[in-house]
Amino acid sequence: MIDRVSNLTIFRQFMLTLTAAFLFESANVSADPAAHPSTEGQPVQDDYNGVTITDDYRWLENFDDPKVKEWNAEQNLYTRTILDSIPARNAIKRELTELLGGTSTDYYNLQWTNGKLFAFKFQPPAQQPLLVCLDRPDDPFSERVILDVNKMNPDGTTSIDFFKPTLEAGMIAVSFSEKGSEKGTVRVFDVATGREVGDTVPRVNGPTAGGGISWVADNTGFYYTHYPREGERPPEDLGFYQQIYYHRMGTRTAEDILVLGSDFPRIAEINFEDSYDHYYCIASVSNGDGGEYRHYLRGRTGLWTQITKFEDGITNIVIAPDNSLYLLSHKDAPMGKVLHLPKGVTDLDKAEVVVPEGKLSIRSVLPTYHYLYLTEMDGGPIRLRVLQLDGKEFYVTPMQPVRSIGGIISIGGDAVMLRVSSYTEASAWYIFDPANKTMKKTGLFKTSPADFSDVDVTREFATSKDGTKVPMSIISRKGTKLDGNNPTILYGYGGYGISMSPGFDPTLRLWLDQGGVYVIANIRGGSEYGEEWHLAGNLTKKQNVFDACAKWLIDNKYTSSSHLCIRGGSNGGLLMGATFTQHPELFAACVSYVGIYDMLRVELDPNGEFNVTEFGTVKNPEQFKALRAYSPYHNVHDNTAYPAIMFLTGDQDGRVNPLQSRKMTALMQTASSSGKPILLRTSARAGHGGGTALSDLIDRETDTWSFIVKQLNVDFHYDK
Repeated sequence: MIDRVSNLTIFRQFMLTLTAAFLFESANVSADPAAHPSTEGQPVQDDYNGVTITDDYRWLENFDDPKVKEWNAEQNLYTRTILDSIPARNAIKRELTELLGGTSTDYYNLQWTNGKLFAFKFQPPAQQPLLVCLDRPDDPFSERVILDVNKMNPDGTTSIDFFKPTLEAGMIAVSFSEKGSEKGTVRVFDVATGREVGDTVPRVNGPTAGGGISWVADNTGFYYTHYPREGERPPEDLGFYQQIYYHRMGTRTAEDILVLGSDFPRIAEINFEDSYDHYYCIASVSNGDGGEYRHYLRGRTGLWTQITKFEDGITNIVIAPDNSLYLLSHKDAPMGKVLHLPKGVTDLDKAEVVVPEGKLSIRSVLPTYHYLYLTEMDGGPIRLRVLQLDGKEFYVTPMQPVRSIGGIISIGGDAVMLRVSSYTEASAWYIFDPANKTMKKTGLFKTSPADFSDVDVTREFATSKDGTKVPMSIISRKGTKLDGNNPTILYGYGGYGISMSPGFDPTLRLWLDQGGVYVIANIRGGSEYGEEWHLAGNLTKKQNVFDACAKWLIDNKYTSSSHLCIRGGSNGGLLMGATFTQHPELFAACVSYVGIYDMLRVELDPNGEFNVTEFGTVKNPEQFKALRAYSPYHNVHDNTAYPAIMFLTGDQDGRVNPLQSRKMTALMQTASSSGKPILLRTSARAGHGGGTALSDLIDRETDTWSFIVKQLNVDFHYDK
């Protein structure tokens, strides 16, 4: 049904569309940033710990209100008048289409079982990745397609959240969601034929807590992450209280059994780790997004035993081929140490240290029959370290500033596959064979039309206010002069212990060809230097995340404030908001994707409580004080010359509520005195980012790069 709109709304849309069309045809005419749609203020006051806070744009939180939809549509049309008038936009889209559409096949999320390799295969120009199976891990010609969601839904808005094959690789469970919503329903397929076998389980995957399944060894059923269904809990709880249920194949889901989770916290997030023989399983239960975990072990009897508590500092447990356990601990070891529990022992007090804490941050642990594979991070780059099971050193790759190693999986015996990523080379999968200590490149590698052979990557360190050295990777063409005139983009994230490690981005070729510099900052809040690095940027210490790098780039003549753009998304959107409100004079532009801005109300969003263990809560006076001090929405000042800003969000975003972008846009448009545009771009076909169709990704990146080129006054040239 089409929503009814007022005649006034129709007139506004008609006039904005005419304006957009005129500007598109007249490349030399500039849109007037001051002509953004006006937003009525409707003040609402709240009391937080005796402090009165006024919110003028609370009304924009309710997207069910037709007036809010009307406002959002006007903002989108206004944004199009600005972006579509940029002369370089068509050329930018052509180049991005070549760079993203011309990239070769990419394989990821690899899973090995019964001599077969399952993977996502992204093959432009397909809108979504295929689900494929390979008979040989190093040979793409042994592949066959199990599922092609592009045929299931040609418009590209159906995506796969996750998949899990059975032990003998006869069936595979797949979670599907729509329009980037990440609200997944699991369906089961026959691997040989690709036909659906009939079992469908709803509400298994969610936006923040995710989801998964664990098949039992005889394939008669599976354990799964269960979100409440309508009638089981109040509507406000349907995105919380994740628990573990068991589904027996061929039965109705109404008959599924709760097996674990009646005492889990409201903000539980569950992941499964299966043993090689599927008789054992580890359920990892995190307490929201703050980095605390409990672990439970399912044995051959089907019973679950708790092994760790939140306060134990165990972040991951993996099951070895002999069904003993290896635990990654940060208890009194911020860089991480590895513990071992023999098969059948679940008492954490009896765990022995097999790898003590070192100078590098341990990222992952993978045991095989005779070796222990570790990945270790040094401020961003990641290396591979191989030990014998007794802890003796066996093999170490050199640490390179442009490279990271990850995605390690066992492929039988002691050999493993691992993904090597770089800032300057497209990623590839390698097989490491400990028998001869060789790293062999497989046929599962990407190629790209982007050539980075003329590019340098340097590692530099800025000094934060508290004296901490903060690393940055600076990507530029060889011979770039440090004269303060380089158009520069500074990217950061800084939260949840998520680290920025090297990865290949073909779209940077577009930027480097314009003489641009691209900088990735390894700020606190991530875990580039272990758990202390994370904890130094969360809760009441969040301000540490926002200090350091931009001024260093200016002081060291990489760029100047008139040539600098900051860019980030999600938690990195919070970084953007805090940075441009605290230091608007340092930047010419900002691009902020799916960001968080109102830190006093974020915990009230549909999934907001998951963030409390990372950000804190206004219910705690000390945490409220810290939140209020940096909350972007509460630190905007009238008549301030703010940089040009583009906020991007998606209607289906279940991780960060789009209302965050709506409110921040309205406030910034009212407050800024710079005359530079404040834009809101809302996509109806996307969510937080995952599952976005290729065509939508190209459109989004076209708008992003067009905005940056325009606001930094780059004379864009495209020679092809």
